[in-house]
Amino acid sequence: MLHIDTTWKVKEIIEFRDEIVKELGNTNVAVVCADCKSILDMGLTLEYLETKGVPVYGYQTNILPAFYTRESDFKVSKINSEEEIARVLKAKWDLELNGGVVITNPIPEEFSMDRKAIDKTILDALKEADENGIKGKDTTPFLLDKVQKLTQGKSLEANIRLVFNNAKLASKIAIEYSKLA
Repeated sequence: MLHIDTTWKVKEIIEFRDEIVKELGNTNVAVVCADCKSILDMGLTLEYLETKGVPVYGYQTNILPAFYTRESDFKVSKINSEEEIARVLKAKWDLELNGGVVITNPIPEEFSMDRKAIDKTILDALKEADENGIKGKDTTPFLLDKVQKLTQGKSLEANIRLVFNNAKLASKIAIEYSKLA
């Protein structure tokens, strides 16, 4: 499990996460993503989502993916098909249980990176961001660029593939949801 000491920017990370989760708790939206942001404390983020009534499902997996890799130390509820996701969304919102749903979608296996290697790379990039005083909105672009350089472009290719993978799943969910309306 990746543990990163982010105390140097805990306040801004927590404020950012809290703002997003608060909105997810109030807005009927389905979010398809490859993780809940692996540079955050994933367990705490899952717990916080739960307290705000935002369920987190794993598409065809019961393991929370961690962006560049298909695995983490956290479990989620498995959901097997786009149709099933659409039915869950419709039932939730028809019952006026307002708020979002997070559907985690693992990166395609052929683009998944070695967990230990990518964890170390992310940790190295975080340390460098700290040493250089990089904060706020500049953090994510810095980290993505640094990780891309440290992985010799493999993380960029993985990132592009997971974006396509998420868009593909989201579009299939939308089609199935429209059939239920």
